[in-house]
Amino acid sequence: MQVKDLTTEELKALIRETVLETLEDFLEDPDEGREIRPEVKQQLIKSMQRTQAGERGVPLEEVAKRLGLTK
Repeated sequence: MQVKDLTTEELKALIRETVLETLEDFLEDPDEGREIRPEVKQQLIKSMQRTQAGERGVPLEEVAKRLGLTK
């Protein structure tokens, strides 16, 4: 079947399906189902605890400066 043979509704459904498949490809989590190493999990927990306690991280400007991304 060719596109010219599709009804308007069939074409819309085809486009909708194509867009959904494309979005799923972009939004797919490559790490899904993988295990987190215990030391990484501990680092994440500590980071969350510091954030919940009100501690602020490194300001964006400082990170950019450290990485040589500022003029």
